[in-house]
Amino acid sequence: MDKRTIVKKFAVYGRNVHPLAVEILKDLDQKNLDNVIAYICKTVDSFVISPEDVMRALKSYKFEEKPKRDVKDVTGKSMCEGTIEDFIAYFKSRFEKVSSFVRRRIGGIKVSALEKFRNEQVEVVGMVKDVRDYGEFAMFDLEDKTGVVSVFAGGKLREVALELFDDVIGVVGIYRNGRIYADRIVFPDIPIRERARRDFGVVFISDTHFGSREFLEREWDLFTRWLSGEVGSGRLLDLAGKVKYVVIAGDIVDGVGIYPKQEEDLLITDIYSQYEYAAEQLEKIPKDIKIYLSVGNHDAIRQAEPQPALPKEIRDLFSNNVVHVGNPAYVNLDGLNVLIYHGRSLDDLITKIPRLSYDRPQEAMIELLKRRHLCPLYGGKTPIAPEREDLLVIDEIPDVLHSGHIHTYGVGFYRGVLVVNSSAWQAQTEFQRKMNLNPTPCNVAIYYNGEVGRLRFCK
Repeated sequence: MDKRTIVKKFAVYGRNVHPLAVEILKDLDQKNLDNVIAYICKTVDSFVISPEDVMRALKSYKFEEKPKRDVKDVTGKSMCEGTIEDFIAYFKSRFEKVSSFVRRRIGGIKVSALEKFRNEQVEVVGMVKDVRDYGEFAMFDLEDKTGVVSVFAGGKLREVALELFDDVIGVVGIYRNGRIYADRIVFPDIPIRERARRDFGVVFISDTHFGSREFLEREWDLFTRWLSGEVGSGRLLDLAGKVKYVVIAGDIVDGVGIYPKQEEDLLITDIYSQYEYAAEQLEKIPKDIKIYLSVGNHDAIRQAEPQPALPKEIRDLFSNNVVHVGNPAYVNLDGLNVLIYHGRSLDDLITKIPRLSYDRPQEAMIELLKRRHLCPLYGGKTPIAPEREDLLVIDEIPDVLHSGHIHTYGVGFYRGVLVVNSSAWQAQTEFQRKMNLNPTPCNVAIYYNGEVGRLRFCK
């Protein structure tokens, strides 16, 4: 929400408000914001509303939340045909969704209106295109529905600009000589929130690659025996008893024809038989644990994201405790909101941003939250289906963002959201060796009561 609008809303009640108090309130959605302001003005006697007044009110105010669905994904909803109209609708949806988050942080004027503000500070929201590096400074174009303006980014902002893709951002700066000289680059980002705490355990795994010669069956058996309470002691055994959900972030099987000479790496060469084997292996997980099974680029589904869940003839192979979802998918685990995204776009980010690496995948995942989009680079290694609504926008802030794909383990917290990449159950293949990819297999993240632990089932 625009800061000036918040000030005006308090003025309706005859109150002034401290700038830091406005900062606290600006990330609320409009309905909650209006109700919170009314609540503050009803319960606080001060003429000037302080940050402390706001914090006390927020602690006692009961927020209205949207009811959470158990699963939200593209399954059964895909309508795109790849027409020009589909692509126009897709980018329009991306812009409208993400720009709404940016406008909660700055006001923003239309590009077409910039000529009225010569040599003045302006705030513009738009989509980035054509980033250029000129050594001591960078330039990029910022486009909204009314036009395009060039942005000059010098000093520390040069490095920020060089990490931009097809992002929707805000720019604050001086408009002069037909361009904006940036003072700030504003990302849509997520607001700070408290960690979610639930009195049950959730295990996050990914990239099982059933059917591969390099599938680590001994380690998988150890993992499933731990979940069954057959191995471990003390706290480890206690944790196993608290596990209510297992969430798998795609690449269930190794697939067929995914990369050159893959057949040499396959123990099972038929895709249907790979899923039969996958179903047998998931049978080893206790039936009172619900399994959420997403998909990835090795699975028997369309490659373009967002991906629907596996087809019915494959889903029918699995037990009733397996819930099949697409990629990405929001799943509600008894109030814990988990966003599952296989993570193919992490390749694009790690390749394009030098400070990121495969050894610390959580840092690349944080970039997705910061940009409020699961695939901020269009036209890279990640194919995107031009759905009429951009379902890769992070419009709901999850408690957990769970990915896989790159076969390395990493966890962290960003503004109260857990980001977790839970490695794989496949040893290094010859293809990975040639690509200099060094997996850290059989590392499992378990989330319990706001904390995350790491379990290693490998040698």
